[in-house]
Amino acid sequence: LKMSWLWMYLPLHLLMATSLCHSIKAPTTTSQQSFKTNLFNFYHSLILADGKETTVHLLKDIPKRYYFALEAGRVLAPFSITVTPCDVPIEWSILVYKSPPGFPGKATPGDHNTQEVSKSQKAPSMVSTIFNYKGNSVETYMGMSSHSALYLLEFLSTERDTHITVYLTTDTTSGHLYPELPTDPRIDVIGIGHTTVTLTWKHSPSALQHRDSIQYCLLVNEKHNYKSLCAAETAIRSSGMKLPATFALSLSPYLLEPQQVMILSNSELSIINKASSGEVRQVCMGTRNTYTVPNLSPSTQYYFDVFIVNLLTNASAAYTGTFARTLEEPQPKVTELKDGKVIHVVLDGKKQKAYSLQYQARHKKIHFTFQLCRGQIWVHITRNGKTVASENLSGLRYLSLKGKLLDTYLVQLRSTEESNSSVKVQASPHFHKPLFPLLPESLKIKSFSKLRTCRSVTIAWLGTQEESKYCVYRKRIEEDQVWGELQSADWCSGPESRHKSEKVLCKYFYDLNLQRAVTTETIKGLEAGTFYLFDVYLFGPSGIPVRYHSKVVKTRKKC
Repeated sequence: LKMSWLWMYLPLHLLMATSLCHSIKAPTTTSQQSFKTNLFNFYHSLILADGKETTVHLLKDIPKRYYFALEAGRVLAPFSITVTPCDVPIEWSILVYKSPPGFPGKATPGDHNTQEVSKSQKAPSMVSTIFNYKGNSVETYMGMSSHSALYLLEFLSTERDTHITVYLTTDTTSGHLYPELPTDPRIDVIGIGHTTVTLTWKHSPSALQHRDSIQYCLLVNEKHNYKSLCAAETAIRSSGMKLPATFALSLSPYLLEPQQVMILSNSELSIINKASSGEVRQVCMGTRNTYTVPNLSPSTQYYFDVFIVNLLTNASAAYTGTFARTLEEPQPKVTELKDGKVIHVVLDGKKQKAYSLQYQARHKKIHFTFQLCRGQIWVHITRNGKTVASENLSGLRYLSLKGKLLDTYLVQLRSTEESNSSVKVQASPHFHKPLFPLLPESLKIKSFSKLRTCRSVTIAWLGTQEESKYCVYRKRIEEDQVWGELQSADWCSGPESRHKSEKVLCKYFYDLNLQRAVTTETIKGLEAGTFYLFDVYLFGPSGIPVRYHSKVVKTRKKC
């Protein structure tokens, strides 16, 4: 379409339209009035650019019009119009104004007599509606003109103020602004888990031909599907969140809003928007056409939209969206606790799954005992659904709770570190025979530096008012083993896990006066300049041992 022709062509047609309007003094039929109105609309329209995407802002109930002209020569003049609603449904239509067969079509440079219009030019022209649509889908009209004509596009929003994009092109042979969709543009759900959904879609022909300038972007939300990237961005912004200005081109961390989280993993950039209406995720994954969406919430319905984006023009096309509901979170397996029975629980720190124990009270007072064997563990106890205790366990812990008969207690245990943790648990009425012996004020072992020799070490530990059995063990270790031995110690293991050669002695000890309930022991027969690991085990009436905190001591090199 040549601009020089456009300026010569348009005034002549507008002049003819003016003459026609003046010649219609009093409309005698409805069709004549409609014809006059359509001609009037051309005067209040804007020129629609060819080969460029135009953003059109619409006010509620106020139509907006654009026009363009086509010159048809010996061959047909093709054109296409693509309209993308960015919010609510709109109404739009295409009207064509064709010159009569006897009208010459355009002015010649030498013709200056444009003020006089011939009788043939005053003949009635044809104005007709060739297309109309109402909705919020992306629609493309492709036409072919055999006559020189003016086209009028009319847009109307009856719900609220909104905006749309319009793309006109008369060059249908040199490629497309919008990436091409496959013949089957559906998104297939090929896998559903508790927190993941796996999607796949057929490749766009544009992605296969232009891998460097085309990429797929996925939008995940909890509300509904979107028919265009423009509509998705509008909805997200109206909900109080903001998308990066260049969602498809360069998701820069400097463009993030406070309510956005950026995740970069395996060369994929994800933007997560937090809002009261749910979270919205955007992921661009290059030209891969299979993707597993991670970190979803169980038993939640999500909507998935895939957009094929041209990185050079930022134009996009939308696949047919789909939705899926993640699986319900499996109920944790609950183990029943019985009066006085000890349960040894091992927790996987990597999976971070809670272990649940249930106990039904047969007495008003209940006594829970926890012996931390290894690692760090968090315990949460509820009674009939209400929290009664929640804390991190350390060493040996007693919890006495008072309630009603037949109260149901739920004990949940979870490792608070990545390595495995373990704990022993017992529940019993308050008057039940204690599982563990009476414990001293401290379970630390003390060594006396001044009493160290090249061949012996003196250690001491606290006792109780109850006569109990104490067994001492020693183990020779290397200097680089000290930290590992202390960290990997299983505080629930008894002397049965130790080699017989490591046993030093066993003795009974108690004192009614706690101030004097201290005992010492000198271990002889050691090697000079050597590290030794010392352990003391306390046995109570039940026979279950309690291990004191291990102590590492190095004998003197020279004496």
